[in-house]
Amino acid sequence: MRISKMFFKTFKEDPQDAEIKSHKLMVRAGYIKKQTAGVYMFLPLGLRVLHKLENVIREEMDKSGACEMQMTSLLPIEAYASRVEHFGKDMFRLFDRTGKEMCLGPSHEEIFTNVVKDAVTSYKQLPLILYQIQTKFRDEVRPRFGLMRGKEFLMKDAYSYDVDQEGLDKSYNLMAETYKKIFNRLGLDFVIVNADNGSMGGSASQEFMVKSNIGEDEIIVCECGYAANTEKAECTFVEEKSNVEKKSKKLTHTPNLKTISDLVEPLGKKESDMLKAVVYRIDNKQTVVALVPGDREVEETKLIRAVGGINIEMASVEDIEAIGSVAGFVGAIDLVNCKVVADNSVKNMVNFIIGANKMDYHYEDANLEDIKVDLFADIKRAQAGDVCARCGRTLQSIRGIEVGHIFKQNTRYTEELQCKYLDEFGKSNYMQMGAYGIGVTRTLSALIEQNADDKGMIWPDEIAPYAVEIVIANVKNSEQVEMAEKLYNQYLNKGIEVILDDRIDSIGAKLKDAELIGVSNIIVVGKNTADGNAELIVRKTGEKQVLSFENLMNMSWK
Repeated sequence: MRISKMFFKTFKEDPQDAEIKSHKLMVRAGYIKKQTAGVYMFLPLGLRVLHKLENVIREEMDKSGACEMQMTSLLPIEAYASRVEHFGKDMFRLFDRTGKEMCLGPSHEEIFTNVVKDAVTSYKQLPLILYQIQTKFRDEVRPRFGLMRGKEFLMKDAYSYDVDQEGLDKSYNLMAETYKKIFNRLGLDFVIVNADNGSMGGSASQEFMVKSNIGEDEIIVCECGYAANTEKAECTFVEEKSNVEKKSKKLTHTPNLKTISDLVEPLGKKESDMLKAVVYRIDNKQTVVALVPGDREVEETKLIRAVGGINIEMASVEDIEAIGSVAGFVGAIDLVNCKVVADNSVKNMVNFIIGANKMDYHYEDANLEDIKVDLFADIKRAQAGDVCARCGRTLQSIRGIEVGHIFKQNTRYTEELQCKYLDEFGKSNYMQMGAYGIGVTRTLSALIEQNADDKGMIWPDEIAPYAVEIVIANVKNSEQVEMAEKLYNQYLNKGIEVILDDRIDSIGAKLKDAELIGVSNIIVVGKNTADGNAELIVRKTGEKQVLSFENLMNMSWK
């Protein structure tokens, strides 16, 4: 390919709406172009890299024995009958001209399961793993970070079907090993963490997290190997008997002091001396008051698991008034029409400060005997410094980008859709199911976040847009043009992925573009031509060396 013939343009300035390195570089390098918030088109260079990434994933999936298929993105809404509420406003919904309600597929568990239900009847046809690489659609509230969190994105999703739990365990472990091979092949520094199943259902799940300071997910890790995201990370609890004498609660005037931080100085207390009360609405039908120590945060996913529910949102002022309280001064004393859930650690709190459910008032020196708790559970967010539930060491915190997620879904979908098989005795059984996803476009972003430098992108060799770029320093110099053309044609004949920068532009501008787009090797045909030499620049290391044209002609780039 000649750059002069390519649909290609780079930019010197970062896009105004870009916050992270990968978003900035992909736009500047002419890889992607924004269509609207959370929706990006792939331009020639970006599409080339995307296809190469797909092929890495496809090769490893095929080696595992999985079979590739292609489902539709446009689907009847009834295909997701049991999960419409789970997806809520995240699902794109529309009507066709006949008035039939449709949607754009956010995930394909039900679709694959229906296909398997119609085609598989006997245990002899199992186990089975099917997959696709396809566009998904989710109406994100706040799309951001370019391809990292969009409304339209490319995903590899796979689904396994087995005769029993043992078979599911084998398929799950096979996919876990396949994912390790994919991400290791890409050279990513990642960690596997325990995760919450969320709306996907099932008994277990793990996330593959690429370590990155810009990651939206916080990961709790320990030296013993324990790793989990904050939605799942366990907070160790040991009940302690305090030697501090319990006092009687007293009502204290706290005008306009609504937050924990507001109260610290006036009351001369620490945040940990206060009991934080956060009010939620679960599934828009139940009000829940969550209690955690004042220096900790409520982990909403844990709270949902504890009370049972699907959707969670902050309660309104009206909701808070309906339980007999006042926004900013909520406590767990004399509330009505709500469920009070306290973190286990609250059991160890003595003489704490809590809202008095009265404007501008708190109680000081309150104790457990003064409040009504319906349920104690692990609902606070784990954080660095906590004790590991596995080994007792101190937990650490890192940030990560989720690029893969695997689930044991058991019979969550096969029972609902009546996906069964006949065993060797002619008995009908529900298939055991697993689901396995890789965010393909998100993985592109993660690769850039871990590997780019101040000049541009650095790709693993097998997904770089081209193995080698030949740059003609001066297209008006016939000797340089002739030697570059010979080298270019030699590489083409050998099947080497090569691009020729034959533009009428300065050598400095050409080199900046080559470094920006991330071609693995750059050959500069310039001032050394008269001596029969050219300069080779290795993009990853920045190493430069002068080589003869004869040596360059015989090179076999990957």
